[in-house]
Amino acid sequence: MKKQIRCAIYTRKSSEEGLEQDFNSLDAQREACEAYIKSQMHEGWVLVDKQYNDGGFSGGTMERPAFKELLSDIEKDEVDIVVVYKVDRLTRSLMDFAKIVDVFDKHETSFVSITQHFNTTTSMGRLTLNILLSFAQFEREVTGERIRDKFAASKKKGMWINGIPPMGYTNNGGKLEIDEPNAKIINQIFDDYLDLKTVPTLQNHLKENQVYTRTGKVFTKGHLYKILSNKTYIGKIVHKKEVYDGQHEPIITLEIFDEAQKILQTNSIERKNATNAKSGSLLAKKLFDDKGNYMSPSHSNKKGKRYRYYISQAQLQNRKQDLGAVSKVSAPEIEKCIKAEITAYIQNKENIREYFKDIAVAEQKIILNNIEKKELDTAFIRHILFKATISKDKITIVLYKTRIKNAIEYLTYGTHLPEENDDNIQELITIQKRIRISGVTSQNSKMIIGENTNPAPNMTLINAIVQSFHYHKLMFDDKLTSKQKASTHIFRLMQLRFLPKETIASIINGTQPPDLTLDKLYKMV
Repeated sequence: MKKQIRCAIYTRKSSEEGLEQDFNSLDAQREACEAYIKSQMHEGWVLVDKQYNDGGFSGGTMERPAFKELLSDIEKDEVDIVVVYKVDRLTRSLMDFAKIVDVFDKHETSFVSITQHFNTTTSMGRLTLNILLSFAQFEREVTGERIRDKFAASKKKGMWINGIPPMGYTNNGGKLEIDEPNAKIINQIFDDYLDLKTVPTLQNHLKENQVYTRTGKVFTKGHLYKILSNKTYIGKIVHKKEVYDGQHEPIITLEIFDEAQKILQTNSIERKNATNAKSGSLLAKKLFDDKGNYMSPSHSNKKGKRYRYYISQAQLQNRKQDLGAVSKVSAPEIEKCIKAEITAYIQNKENIREYFKDIAVAEQKIILNNIEKKELDTAFIRHILFKATISKDKITIVLYKTRIKNAIEYLTYGTHLPEENDDNIQELITIQKRIRISGVTSQNSKMIIGENTNPAPNMTLINAIVQSFHYHKLMFDDKLTSKQKASTHIFRLMQLRFLPKETIASIINGTQPPDLTLDKLYKMV
């Protein structure tokens, strides 16, 4: 005998006109819904005795007596399926629609629209739901495009609209005006750089002479690189690599600025060559086994093909008593794995948002959106990677927390990475990745990294799911701020609430595909 599925019919009419008739619109809706429920009797559908009729109430609000009573009965687990004539009988507000679905999901209640083949008890119905919600995302993106178009048009006119202006200027209604005291410091920075030739030397010189930022802090190398390459100081406005004449007066002459760029370019080439000479392999001097032995880059040639490895120093020096669990590993495999984990960490906006919270919102958006589009290059990874340790079942990746901001600015603006030092080595971030190593651990074996049979949960994905439920709860309780409601990032997170339960369960249990990223998760809804 099939389990009984309790069905409630909800009807609504916006105006009171015609409700006095013996057979009105509400009756027509109910009759059609009753007929549909009867057609599903073979599936165990039964109609509950209670009626939920709202006559003369708009679908633009949830303040409807019968509808509130229906939600109350759903929360009491007295209803399994809500049947409506059309979806707009339930609500005409997309935001309210998301709240309603949240309540339905929480109490495992589905709803069916009999004239639109809309049934959330099926996968197709859930797909339709996600399509409807996607229109809200589309509306937000169109609004964002209008704003970006307005920004572009304003910048073409030479106006400043990026929030906080660079040091040496103040913003007066979209036009930059020179701030004389700080403009003198900018002139001094350029003049000193032409004399000293390197940013680290310039930084020490400014510190020794007590020359500080407008907030009274010591200039960082990253800040100085940004100043020295900022075309705003020669009277230009830059928008998406396009350069326009600004409405403001320049602080630096074009001759001085060009000379500074030549020195920056020369230093960049020298640094790049030095880095390549010292770090031919991505993980050179960065990879260790689980007993602390450094794993050296190596290679062999077989039938005209070159194979790259990392081999433990204990293996090379025949110190068998000091060998770790993994003595030899395929270089392409381990490099791909570590690069993927670092990319996933950096592309999680929640992880890096704190580094840019003090800058203008418009610039924050540029940085955060840019990260998703850029591929992390060797210089970026080596700059932020402190070390990686490989054992039989996991890789532990440790990053320099204090270098992440500079690296992202390098990725976004093409600024120069500051010289590496270990002054802030105590500020580290640790990422762990569960793996499986196949092959025997003999000296001639090739170690391959594969999917672990019992992978650890991906905390980036889990955090995204948790935030999705959190924001839905805030929305349902009417506690979302206007800024949160307008946030594309938050809306994308909220969509994850409608992932299939099986997908959410696999993420929580850590059994999701190993290559599942947050970006791929967004595309699933």
